[in-house]
Amino acid sequence: MEKILEVKNVSKKYQNKEGEILALQNINLRVNRGEFVSIIGPSGCGKSTLLSIIAGLEEKTEGEIYIEGEETKGISPKIGYMLQRDCLLEWRTILSNTMFGLEVKGKKDKESKAYVEELLKKYDLYDFKDKYPSELSGGMRQRVALIRTLAVKPKILLLDEAFSALDYQTRIMVTNDIYNILKKEGITALMVTHDISEAISMSNRVVVLNARPGTVKDIHKIDFDMENRNPINCREKPKFSQYFNTLWRELKVDE
Repeated sequence: MEKILEVKNVSKKYQNKEGEILALQNINLRVNRGEFVSIIGPSGCGKSTLLSIIAGLEEKTEGEIYIEGEETKGISPKIGYMLQRDCLLEWRTILSNTMFGLEVKGKKDKESKAYVEELLKKYDLYDFKDKYPSELSGGMRQRVALIRTLAVKPKILLLDEAFSALDYQTRIMVTNDIYNILKKEGITALMVTHDISEAISMSNRVVVLNARPGTVKDIHKIDFDMENRNPINCREKPKFSQYFNTLWRELKVDE
């Protein structure tokens, strides 16, 4: 498979009044085009810090980040980022919200608007384009947030606990929706989550980090060997509990 993202020997140190804190140490990771990769690990191990470094929102102390073979420094237009909150602007309509990223980048034109409208139609949100965020369910808001991110046509989507604010039932449905959207659009995804079940059901591989300083402890391939895979039908397979037990034991060792 073709490599799209490479994290090479990345470390991160912080300074505080007590001295130097090593948050991440010698992280090496490759993500192939079209893959869905999750990162799990104990609280405070640097999962979100690593995502922020890849996004260019935070400086690394050492190492390099490569996207499509080119070293990237700072914020890359090839990366989209979804946070825990949908961050929709309550005073703007759904269509206006989905156009916001394009406005910021100075790319709001007829062609980009047509692309956004096509995405809204494809994913059953076009009838709500003139509504406001407060009129939508949590799951619909998260789909709007995803379409806003896809509107700028990123190659890689970073998800930082993107579904944690949703209730359990909604969360399962939304992860299913978003997984299907990303596969249809051919977007590579790298997700940080505390939810082992979520990581297993969505991912091709799961990266386990050690406790601080965060290092790569292990990388597990997730293979359900089925056609038309999605997060919901993965949860029904016998392999699911096997993967869960393996990852749970690995995390418990770090406690």
